[in-house]
Amino acid sequence: MIAEMNTAAPTWLVVMGVSGCGKSSLGQVLAQALGLPLIEGDDFHPESNIRKMRDGIALTDDDRAGWLARLGQELAAHADGAVLTCSALKKAYRQRLRAAVPDLRFVFMQIDHATAWARVQSRAGSHFFSSSLVDNQFDTLEPPTGEPGVLTVPAGTPVPELAAQARAWLQGHMAA
Repeated sequence: MIAEMNTAAPTWLVVMGVSGCGKSSLGQVLAQALGLPLIEGDDFHPESNIRKMRDGIALTDDDRAGWLARLGQELAAHADGAVLTCSALKKAYRQRLRAAVPDLRFVFMQIDHATAWARVQSRAGSHFFSSSLVDNQFDTLEPPTGEPGVLTVPAGTPVPELAAQARAWLQGHMAA
């Protein structure tokens, strides 16, 4: 169990990466540790997007536009901060989210293709995302290397260690 972090300033954080990297697991632990609400990005997909992904059809930028706008609204609605899980695969997607709230930070969960595919395949039947879309996720991914406010972590690291690393990084940014 990670002790709750007392933050003076609002903290908005996006846990991002391709499907299967562990966004939901890390997001849940960080939200609890930071005393912030968790916004599970998948919960805001319209039914049309869910059908496409279930059927193995990759989402387009147009498909994602309304979803990203809604996620930005959800972040902005939490004046004291929030933790969002969202693939945020392209820089343009991250910029849309950054436009919604000041000082948005990202934890990029980096994972290799084989591990992501195996994880997505293992949850078949319990999640709408088809493992046939993992290739598309990697093809679409524009890693946030060099972007401000981004911490890159190896997704294979145990979640408690990742959470501790992210919390230390956030504390360093708040002190700066």
